[in-house]
Amino acid sequence: MLVNAAEMLKKAMEGKYAVGHFNINNLEWTKAILLTAQELNSPVILGVSEGAGKYMTGFETVTQMVKAMDKSLGITVPVALHLDHGTYDGCYKCIKAGFTSIMFDGSSLPIEENIAKTTELVHVAHQLGMSIEAEVGAIGGEEDGVIGKGECADPAECKAIADLGIDFLAAGIGNIHGVYPDNWEGLSFETLDAIKKTVGDMPLVLHGGTGIPDDMISKAISLGVAKINVNTECQLVFAEATRGYIEAGKDQQGKGFDPRKLLNPGFEAIKAKVKEKMELFGSINKA
Repeated sequence: MLVNAAEMLKKAMEGKYAVGHFNINNLEWTKAILLTAQELNSPVILGVSEGAGKYMTGFETVTQMVKAMDKSLGITVPVALHLDHGTYDGCYKCIKAGFTSIMFDGSSLPIEENIAKTTELVHVAHQLGMSIEAEVGAIGGEEDGVIGKGECADPAECKAIADLGIDFLAAGIGNIHGVYPDNWEGLSFETLDAIKKTVGDMPLVLHGGTGIPDDMISKAISLGVAKINVNTECQLVFAEATRGYIEAGKDQQGKGFDPRKLLNPGFEAIKAKVKEKMELFGSINKA
């Protein structure tokens, strides 16, 4: 049974660890993440971007796949199905499709419009028992067509959004999506600390978890980050493992290509990456 993410993140913040949010793009990714979470007894959040949802033929397909897989694999750890960087319309599509959590990314909107739409979506989500994440301060880089120039959030604006009743907040602190450039200046812990002081017990979210040094991850968790998003690292290891399998000629089965064998190296690579991240985040045996 899928759950919303509010309670797992509250426990994570109190316990000084973070729950991993891993984006899914197909059956293999979903299965790898669920099995690893179960093996490590760790709560987990399955993130779905609007682009990935469209690729998998719609959010209803995603919901039914995740629910069926959760049941058939005998998963007992808490699992949330979460819309990542959702538009206003995308949030309503996921609400209708049966997601257990949504993120409304109004960071590119004027703060007044962000507040108005977030207020509405908080009311709807909570009526249905869903958790909701909001964003202040655009996350840098590009993820699935969502582009942010990267900025540090205004603590006062963070408080204004947090006070609307959201369950957790994504605040820009110099983090970016994708691979970090060599000249990246690092996370602004001064900003993170100031935001935490204004929002109090609100769990915070760190997007763009790929490539952030381990010591920065640990420090961010100590300052109130309870959810860390990872996508690009899983994409990279999946592509590398699959490409290596093909280039080695191991996909030749005499009768053509066997997709089950072709995708298995990528499946195993994602399992290993998710395990590595869960260990870093400290979420093992926290379910």
